Order: sequence, then C-alpha cells, then structure tokens
Amino acid sequence: MTNNLLKAKASLPNYDRTKLVSRIVHLGFGAFHRAHQAVYTDILAQEHGSDWGYTEVNLIGGEQQIADLKRQDNLYTVAEMSADAWTARVVGVVKDALHAQVDGLEAVFAKLCEPQVAIVSLTITEKGYCHNPATGELNLDHPMIAADLQNPHQPTSAPGVVVEALARRKAAGLAPFSVMSCDNMPENGHVLGNVVRAYARALDADLAAWIEKHVTFPSTMVDRIVPAVTPDTLDKIESITGVRDPAGVACEPFRQWVIEDNFVAGRPQWEKAGAELVDDVIPFEEMKLRMLNGSHSFLAYLGYLAGYQHINECMEDDNYRRAAHALMLKEQAPTLKVKGVDLARYADLLIDRYSNPALRHRTWQIAMDGSQKLPQRMLDSVRWHLVKNSDFSLLALGVAGWMRYVDGTDEQGEAIEVCDPLLTTIQAAVNASEQGEARVKALLGIEAIFGKELLLETRFVQQVTEAYLTLLAKGAKATVAEFTAKL
Repeated sequence: MTNNLLKAKASLPNYDRTKLVSRIVHLGFGAFHRAHQAVYTDILAQEHGSDWGYTEVNLIGGEQQIADLKRQDNLYTVAEMSADAWTARVVGVVKDALHAQVDGLEAVFAKLCEPQVAIVSLTITEKGYCHNPATGELNLDHPMIAADLQNPHQPTSAPGVVVEALARRKAAGLAPFSVMSCDNMPENGHVLGNVVRAYARALDADLAAWIEKHVTFPSTMVDRIVPAVTPDTLDKIESITGVRDPAGVACEPFRQWVIEDNFVAGRPQWEKAGAELVDDVIPFEEMKLRMLNGSHSFLAYLGYLAGYQHINECMEDDNYRRAAHALMLKEQAPTLKVKGVDLARYADLLIDRYSNPALRHRTWQIAMDGSQKLPQRMLDSVRWHLVKNSDFSLLALGVAGWMRYVDGTDEQGEAIEVCDPLLTTIQAAVNASEQGEARVKALLGIEAIFGKELLLETRFVQQVTEAYLTLLAKGAKATVAEFTAKL
C-alpha cells in the first residue's frame, strides 16, 4: 500500500521522511486534523525543509484509523473538493502512530516523555475536555475524570493523559511541552489550561504549581470545512488518485489557522505555510465561532427539520440562504471585537463556501453535540444583545431549532438520532414536560447549557418560545420563510 500511495496521481512528499523528528504528539487523529494542521506542517516540510513531524495518538475509538495509517507507512491522502475539480496531496509528515488501547498506554507515555517533544496538540471535540460548557471549568463529576483521579497513572481522559505525561516529565527532570487545543471552542487554550490545572490541583499541588509556571496553552482558531468521510468519499479519492486509501479525507479548498504565539519549547514556522501567528486569538475565534459555526448550527437544526440532508441544499433555498447571511451580519457581527476584517466580505465568503456542491456536509453531523456548541455559537451573542436591548430574533430561532431537534422526532414523525454527551439530561427535560411552552422552559432549565440567568430573561424566554411554537405549528421551512420576510 505504501508504494501505491507514493505512486498516486497527487502531490507527493518529495522530502526525506527519515529526517522527520516527532516533536509534536497529536491527540485525536480525526478527519479535521488530517485535513488541517497536518497539511500546514506537511507544506512546511515540502516547501521549506522543516523536520517537524507528528506522532498521532487516538486514546478512545478510532482504532481502525490508526491501523490503516500504520499499514500505509503513516501516509494518507487529503483531497480538496471544489465545484470545478478535485485535487489531492499525499501527506507524509506523520512519523509514528499509536492507539492507547491497542499499543498500550505506556507506549503513549513513552512517546510523550521523549525529550524532543515540544508540543502536544489536541482535536478531541468539545466534549473531550470534560468541562462545563457554560463556565469553561473542569467537571470533576465527569465519570472519566472521577475515574482518572482514582487511578491517575492509568488515565483514559485527555486531561488525565496530559497531566500524567507532564508529571512524568517533571519527575524525570525533562523540560515541559506546550499544550495546544485545535478544537472549536472560544478561548480553547484558556479552557484547556483551566481543565489541566484544575485536574492537577485535585491530584498534587506541587505539580499544579509547576504546570502553572512552566506550561503554556496557546489558543488557536481553526477553519476548514471537513465533512465526515463516507464510502463515497473514499471512492471519489480513489477515482482521482488511482489508489484506495482508507485513511483518506476530503475537504474544501479554503483553510485558515490563527495561532497565539506562546510556546515554551519552540514551534514549526507555520506562518510560512499560511498560518497567522498573533498575540491574541480571541477576536478571531469569536468571529469564526459566531459567524461560521453559529450559522452552521442554525442551518443544521432548521435544515435537518426541513428535510435538507446537506448544507449546500439549505443554500439552494433562498430563505435559508438569506436567513444565514442576516444572522451573520445583523446579529453576530455587531457582537465581535475583531479589527481589520471586512465582515461583510467574510459573510459572503462563508455563503459561497456553504454553497459548494462537492462538500455534501451533512446537517446531522453538524447538529451533533449541541449542548457543547450552543453556549459559544449562539448564547454568548444573545447575552450581548440582551445587554444592548437589540434584536436577536434569528438567534432565538436557532435556539428554538435546537430544542425542536432534540425533541427526537422530525416533522414526518420519524425518530431523530440525537447525539449529545448530555443526552440523558436533555431527554429527561423532554420527557418531563408537555410539548410547547413547558418544553422550552424545561430545556432552558439545563444549567450546564444555559447557565442560571437566561431562564430569568423574560425577553429571551418569550422569543425562543414564540419561535418554538411557530416551528411546531408551521414547520421549519415555513418558519424560516416567515422570519426572512421580516428582514
């Protein structure tokens, strides 16, 4: 298979892969990481002679991904999908790959404790941080965290693994590494730092103090639309490259990476591959989370309910297109602090990206884990509007769309497969309430999502309730059309 990939009809790694050094250990070898951070690092190796390489680690799940990668000498394909043509590159920057449950946790710690490791990066989705999304703090009652604190040398959670690796490095007199989140959360480095330090404090005050003093948690903003890989995706990649690659991934041509330049043991020169290194990522994060991810979630819930399976289908409905654009510019853009960015142009670019017919980004995929996403994608903006006494009717409709989606039954009476780490809590609220106003109040009472104060905000409760009742009475398509007519 290795030789086959090196003969693929694609851009191939023409650098000496034997000279790569595993300076980055990445937790979470999912589709997004493959199509984003690893591509930047591969460009550096290809075009600038960088020797920074990755060790890819999956802690839970994804055994097949790691097995496929190993079988291919750690090579895999990234295909860029535009409406006009697909192009492919074979990424060669992965040096090693491990799975905690297959290769053993000690193999993972041995790698994390190699002296040259300078960065541990993560793409584990929001729920992997075992935190409370409404506060950003570690959830000490999380089953994985509670179990890890009882058995800290054999952790299963990402925070537990990071802390145990740092503890071992401290004990061995090794320099620490930087820990970099590449997940879609506001202030992701700040959240990760909070979680790691809180976990360490629960174990060992001296270790927590050492981490506080010596370890940095740079924040990042990552952007590239990477739909979940399907058999059709792999067939298409094979058709253009001539090689079957089970570890392949496809994505849009656009990519963006903004990184807080705060590393304790060095970093690759990612700026040479197009990344932006800045002092403060937060304004860029907010822009992306609210304008892109917020509108994506809006389209995911209301699009799914209307029977649209993919985001580009939503864009073919003029009402959905206009509603998403208005949400971005009228309700999300005013809340932002970012300077020097043409937000109208950014919104137009997002609509163009959503309209790409090659992407086929499933509304159901984007709708997953809503409890972890709503606070930063919609609710922070709602709070801003409540203070300013300004209009947030589309945001209220987005929240109502989530509520209607997690009811668990679509407009045709078919079951919705709701995937969410708080599913038990959400289902309890749904089952304990009558359909309608009571359902809205029950869901707003989930403090881990909405905090304490939003349930007390009469204007917010009223607008979400009205939008929810309209969705029940008229369906998603007609409701979005009604809201769009008011723009």
